[in-house]
Amino acid sequence: MNSILIKNITVVNEGKSEVCDVWVKDGIIEKIAATITDAHGCREINGEGLHLLPGVIDDQVHFREPGLTQKATIATEARAAVAGGVTSFMEMPNTNPPAITQELLEAKYDIGAATSVANYSFFMGVSNSNAEQALLTNKKKKNICGIKIFMGSSTGDMLVDNYLTLNKIFSESEVLIATHCENEQVIAANKLKYPDANDASFHPLIRDEEACFESSFSAVQLAKTHNTRLHILHISTAIELKLFTNFFPISDKRITSEVCVHHLHFTANDYARYGNLIKCNPAIKAPANRDALWEALLDDRLDIIATDHAPHTWEEKQQPYSKAPAGVPLVQHTLLLMLSYVKEKKITLEKVVEKMCHAPAQCFQISERGYIREGYHADLVIVNLGESYKVTKENILYKCGWSPFEGQSFPASVKYTIVNGNVVYENGIVDDTIKGQRLAFDR
Repeated sequence: MNSILIKNITVVNEGKSEVCDVWVKDGIIEKIAATITDAHGCREINGEGLHLLPGVIDDQVHFREPGLTQKATIATEARAAVAGGVTSFMEMPNTNPPAITQELLEAKYDIGAATSVANYSFFMGVSNSNAEQALLTNKKKKNICGIKIFMGSSTGDMLVDNYLTLNKIFSESEVLIATHCENEQVIAANKLKYPDANDASFHPLIRDEEACFESSFSAVQLAKTHNTRLHILHISTAIELKLFTNFFPISDKRITSEVCVHHLHFTANDYARYGNLIKCNPAIKAPANRDALWEALLDDRLDIIATDHAPHTWEEKQQPYSKAPAGVPLVQHTLLLMLSYVKEKKITLEKVVEKMCHAPAQCFQISERGYIREGYHADLVIVNLGESYKVTKENILYKCGWSPFEGQSFPASVKYTIVNGNVVYENGIVDDTIKGQRLAFDR
């Protein structure tokens, strides 16, 4: 592997920022010091005026392969991910066919190994009838990120509403369970209230706060009953925040939570401009919810920032509201968006690194990633906080070819992304010859 010496760069890691040198050798961070003089034969990167962050770990993406490859593939979306500073991703099971057997799950890992420029892991899916298959994941706990349960239907037919199945999985799983929480009964009742819903502004009224809370509350109760390791994805409401605590560090929590960038950025007021482009599940809701999410993120009731990257074709999104699928492509621009909030002083750079790099590694017990530490895998991103980046049709790498941020300029840019010691993204160019690694877990 290549050796790289990054000189005079501001390293942002574990709550502090300091200028130093970083030597990467054979895919590993070999040395971190004020000045390194004993690294010979290395490629040297001048880091003066730049910042070095751990590579972002995105714990929730939908890369659509197999079966939905008109929207995206693991290869295309991994390229977009590294262009945005994401070095590792965990992908969801609602593909076609869904990953609800161990054989189908391993087939996705084979695709990742062959095509992904980023590191990868894939969730085992649950249906109402596959509990025994899902629980075989207990035997693979060191190389599978977790089990995913849709306790509310989203893209794909994977709603799990059988209490016996839920109880069995929650009581017997030895790995983290990640849940999508929306109550289908509440949603069905709301649909009857709005029979003439004809645009995306109705989405947060149909998939409302009650639907989210009722489902999240049920998941928490199940987890507390069985002492399950539970991680609730994409929290979108103020009321759900009552279910989480900041009394303990993330490493001691049995119940953790995630917030997605679109719920931190958009509100229901934005449907007038974006319409179906920001239709997603759970729905983007009224501004008071966004304000509450920010408060909980900063005080550590919310543990992780992720994307829920979920691309659909432009043509699909142009359909009437009731037919347009839910989901937003985000993985290429999520770090840039959070860096814009750093510029606005809404959050510190150190906190962004904590929530997007350190916390996912801790939450999922990822082996030797998520930090800039000697002996760790060299998953790194170099950003220029003083160089703007404009999103254009030409530089969007998603297969779907669109982004809600098209035309927007961010105040920072990603210059290099390094995966396992290899420069896979440099000044706008992705090196497709390099492939990522399967994530391992310390369980």
